[in-house]
Amino acid sequence: LFRSSMDDPEGFWAERAEELVTWDKKWDKVLEWDFSKPEINWFKGGRLNMSYNCLDRHLTDGRRNKAAIIWQGEPEEDVRVYTYQMLYTEVCRFANVLKKKDVKKGDRVAIYLPMIPELAIALLACSRIGAMHSVVFAGFSATALQSRIQDCDAKVLITSDAVLRAGRIIPLKPNADTALENCDMVRNCIVVKRAGNDVAMQDGRDTWWHEEMTEKDISSKCEPVSMDAEDILFILYTSGSTGKPKGVVHTTGGYLVYAMQTCRYVFDLKDNDVYWCTADIGWITGHTYILYGPLGLGATSVMFEGVPSYPG
Repeated sequence: LFRSSMDDPEGFWAERAEELVTWDKKWDKVLEWDFSKPEINWFKGGRLNMSYNCLDRHLTDGRRNKAAIIWQGEPEEDVRVYTYQMLYTEVCRFANVLKKKDVKKGDRVAIYLPMIPELAIALLACSRIGAMHSVVFAGFSATALQSRIQDCDAKVLITSDAVLRAGRIIPLKPNADTALENCDMVRNCIVVKRAGNDVAMQDGRDTWWHEEMTEKDISSKCEPVSMDAEDILFILYTSGSTGKPKGVVHTTGGYLVYAMQTCRYVFDLKDNDVYWCTADIGWITGHTYILYGPLGLGATSVMFEGVPSYPG
């Protein structure tokens, strides 16, 4: 396998793309690389949808009732399990919430959430309708959130009342409010009620996630938008430790192929495995190895909210 990847890299990645991914339209060219710019295109002309590959196709391949995400909350008794069918329904509903907020293909959605299932649902919903998500780690300050929202020109912010971590309740919505004081481009802020904290809600801008999801006009069906392989899937910012944070762009086709390929071979995932990546989805490792890689493969991914409290 390694030798073939070295001797014929384009042939190798074409085989992986055929084997792993469901395409709406097959690519015209595996790799186009212009050294002078530099500009790289993977699977040029190919079309696909990330959410479809992580959800829809598993509803017909025997995994409909398989656990997709096992979520372990900070309190030990706080556990939620989402089958592929359940996750599909939640993602479609939230995708329709975003569409109701006039979020369209190419728009940016900033996400400032703790490690709760709504975080995974939000990412998959964005990818379903072709909106770019930009996750900001929930441990970052209001200033860090503001700079990232401004840089990517986000239309919507998704946040939470608070973060539960190491037995503490850390307010999060006040940080979002401070950040949004100088972010006029954000028209809507959707808030997840995690801790039950009292928070200020700005009329005309702020709404509760649970209320949005239970509106009568929110359907549990949402057709996935067909994306070009080189359409942007997400923007994720560097930490800023070596200067101003830089928005790193990941496109759809090449990223999904690579996420699934490395997830399969580095972690040796089998169909009956339960797999836990200890990262936070606020970082690239969490994007790839909690969400897109495992769900693309139809695996069961454990998502953990807090910090380990055992053995003390």
